[in-house]
Amino acid sequence: MDQKLLDQAPQLKVVSNISVGYDNLDLAELSERRIVATNTPEVLNDTVADTVMGLMLSTARRIPELDHWVKTGQWKANIESEWFGVDVHHKVLGIIGLGGIGAAVAQRANLGFGMDILYHNRSRNEEAEQKYGATYCSMNELLEKSDFVCLMIPHTPQTEKMIGKREFEMMKNSAIFINCSRGKTVDEEALIHALQTGEISGAGLDVFTKEPIDMDHPLLNMKNVVTTPHIGSATNETRFKMAMLAAENLVTGLRGETPPNLIKQGKRKLTS
Repeated sequence: MDQKLLDQAPQLKVVSNISVGYDNLDLAELSERRIVATNTPEVLNDTVADTVMGLMLSTARRIPELDHWVKTGQWKANIESEWFGVDVHHKVLGIIGLGGIGAAVAQRANLGFGMDILYHNRSRNEEAEQKYGATYCSMNELLEKSDFVCLMIPHTPQTEKMIGKREFEMMKNSAIFINCSRGKTVDEEALIHALQTGEISGAGLDVFTKEPIDMDHPLLNMKNVVTTPHIGSATNETRFKMAMLAAENLVTGLRGETPPNLIKQGKRKLTS
């Protein structure tokens, strides 16, 4: 939603985004035109956190690969060690961006799987530290010590390609990278190189630089990569809750009242 589109909607009063992220909105332009912008945070935290855990388990235990192995008739005898995966429980999970969704991931990982939680964030999350034993650390320390690295940050000009060649080189060779945030927060070419050269062990990806991803994309030919089509919040229950919250934001704004989920409208321009 940029200047070109807004020029076609001179009577627009409220924009109700059915998403937590809002990098599709030109907030500076909306603010200039005194148009209210809203989103739908928190209501999807648990559902996206479930998706993160699903990607972690699927990648670590090679579930999609083994599902295909069984369904194509390759299971003839006892499974050999070459098909073994790795444990998730009691490993170290590093979360980059410990907001609402990140905290929900920490809850599942720590209380459910006994994982040690490291996190890097713009500010300390003392609640997560107390509840889940999360340890605040530098980005470098998180990358070096984590068995699983989970990226949960918004896409902004500052976070574009935040994870790239340097960051993958710092990770353990056995590390598994999980991204359920936005595709453009990762240098995809650097990720491909890291997977091809063994700098990291695998990746679970719900988001990509271009969506839908091209069918000839190298990531789609890698057995150590699990992919899903940006479905982090995609359950019937959660999408209904998101739609109802978006409607509430819209109606409240049209009444001239403050919507429950007002986006702070600063000077940030729409990202490419």
